Amino acid sequence: MSGAQPEKSRGRQGKAVCALLLATSMLALLRPSALHAQETELRGEVSESAILSDQQRKARQLALAAQGQQAPGSAQDDTPPRTYLPASAGAVPDDTNADAATGSIFDPLQATDDTSSDNATPPKPRRRPSSAGQNAADQDKTKAGTKTADKLKKKKKTTAATTDTTASTTASATGAAGTTDKDEETANRRALTVDSTDRQKLDPGAERTAAIEGQNKKAEEDPFAPTGVKWGSFVIRPSIEQGLTATTNGDSSSAGTSALLSETALRFTAVSDWRENSATIDGYGLFRETVSGYPVHNAQGRIEGQLNVDLDNELRAIAKLGYEAVPESASSPDAIAGVSTQPLRQTIDGSLGVEKHIGKMQYTLTGAVSHDFYGDAKLSDGTSLSQKDQDNTLYTATLRTGYEISPALTPFTEVEVGRRAYDQRIDNEGFERSSTRLGARAGLQLDMGEKLSGEFSAGWLREAIDDKSLEAISGATVNADLKWSPERGTTIGLTGKTTVETTTTSGESGDILYSGRLTAERQIRANLTANAALGLDWRHYVGIDGHDRILSAETGLTWWLNRYAGLTTRLRTEKLTSNLPGRDYTANSLYLGVKVQR
Repeated sequence: MSGAQPEKSRGRQGKAVCALLLATSMLALLRPSALHAQETELRGEVSESAILSDQQRKARQLALAAQGQQAPGSAQDDTPPRTYLPASAGAVPDDTNADAATGSIFDPLQATDDTSSDNATPPKPRRRPSSAGQNAADQDKTKAGTKTADKLKKKKKTTAATTDTTASTTASATGAAGTTDKDEETANRRALTVDSTDRQKLDPGAERTAAIEGQNKKAEEDPFAPTGVKWGSFVIRPSIEQGLTATTNGDSSSAGTSALLSETALRFTAVSDWRENSATIDGYGLFRETVSGYPVHNAQGRIEGQLNVDLDNELRAIAKLGYEAVPESASSPDAIAGVSTQPLRQTIDGSLGVEKHIGKMQYTLTGAVSHDFYGDAKLSDGTSLSQKDQDNTLYTATLRTGYEISPALTPFTEVEVGRRAYDQRIDNEGFERSSTRLGARAGLQLDMGEKLSGEFSAGWLREAIDDKSLEAISGATVNADLKWSPERGTTIGLTGKTTVETTTTSGESGDILYSGRLTAERQIRANLTANAALGLDWRHYVGIDGHDRILSAETGLTWWLNRYAGLTTRLRTEKLTSNLPGRDYTANSLYLGVKVQR
């Protein structure tokens, strides 16, 4: 019985101890105490390495306490706890046990905690992870942080806050193998402050660029070219030239003498600024008045427009319309002797063409109309002579077929049919001047960019007059329009044209005029341009044994003072030689003037 009573007594004591422990635990939970994170003075997220280091430290302390030794570096544990100072009179601490105040409910159980055990065995310390395992874990974390940093670097920086957050995350992942103190120091930098974005460097894409005036501008190819004036959807480039001409032959005739002439030239070019189609307008006006010497009073000019329209099914339409007013030249076969003023010849012409490309084949059909009408000639005695019998209209239709060997070479053939109709069916001399036109030619079209472009052709043309007593006008034809640039700043041009000239002279059918001109332009400096030209004209009369040869040469310089004004000069010579009497002449002239452009 006596043995049973101690056992019961020990059972009651155990229950009492359990109840006491339960009450103490509840009191510890209800009692306010400093958080472990605040005790270690950490801010923000606690790293896993810091928690692991803290657990290892406490495990070492328990092992040394069980052996009755003091852990190195634990001298701070013997320091008496800070004395509690009540905030107000009569306040007492929640618990007089210093160990309970400073301890943690998460600490491992001590040997003295269980009072029911007579010989309590100290708990076995936790196994410390090996250095190799710890290094491997740290390396894995470092690699993971590095990969994360690489991915974040590939993304575009959107805001300064995002950049700061990414940098702090990368630093945390890379420094996982560091000490607890280092983690604690970098933890506070994870938080963003209000002015953190102000300390960030601006995104290069958002930096302010330099002023427009400070940008490096591309040098202009021709700094003295006209800038033009915007007018609606067109850009107009006008120019005016005023100067004096000293000539040895005022009107380029066998009877002409020297004179000093005032010469004014107006020119303009208008180019459309459209997205798809295009239009151009060119015009000039030339006015000559005698200052002294041989009397000359004439004016001439021309205006021409062209419209290009792209249609469906790879069709392209080209329309042209022009007007010209030129006084009859004193050297013309139809010039009237003994007049004070030659008649004014006016021409209205227009054409409409349609182009079609089928593979490498090119087809162009063009219809054209040209009407010439003449004014009255003023005789020396004050009377006038009508020239209405020369008024006529020419209708033509031309079909061109070409084959594109390469983008630079396209040979072609042309067939032309037409009809010339005089307003007065029978002229003043009793001849029917209307005629039927037929021609054919072959040529080559070149397109090598700025180096060489244009076309040339050769063929045969015949114009049969309705009056059987008059011989048909027929002969070989040569046409050319080429531009060649052997080097930058130099342009050489070659033009050739074959023209059928009609007449109302009794017994004559007319003539064929072959005109050729070789031109050269050289830009010596940006503001100095030189030009030269050589010309050769050959006129063959039909119905009589006659011909004319005209040789001409010209050279000139233009010196630009600025982009809008310059000085220009020209030296020209012209000589006509004919086997017909009274037609030879020679004319030399020198021009000096000022040119203004916009």
